Amino acid sequence: MEEASDTIDPLFADKVRRARAMSPQDKLRAGGLLFEYTRKIVIAGIRHQNPDATEAEIGELFHQRLQLARQLERS
Repeated sequence: MEEASDTIDPLFADKVRRARAMSPQDKLRAGGLLFEYTRKIVIAGIRHQNPDATEAEIGELFHQRLQLARQLERS
């Protein structure tokens, strides 16, 4: 596959090259790490928006956001 190097950000192109060089196991592991990192950011945002929420409420709000994201992906 040919890359249009003059239109691709060099840092992004480097990330793509490194991702292509990863083994399937490393890609799976990286996906899990990325999800966990994103989960922590989303939960921090939920806590910021709902400072009095219990852990159960935060968990419910997180699952609602996941469901919304899945719905948006399908449409």
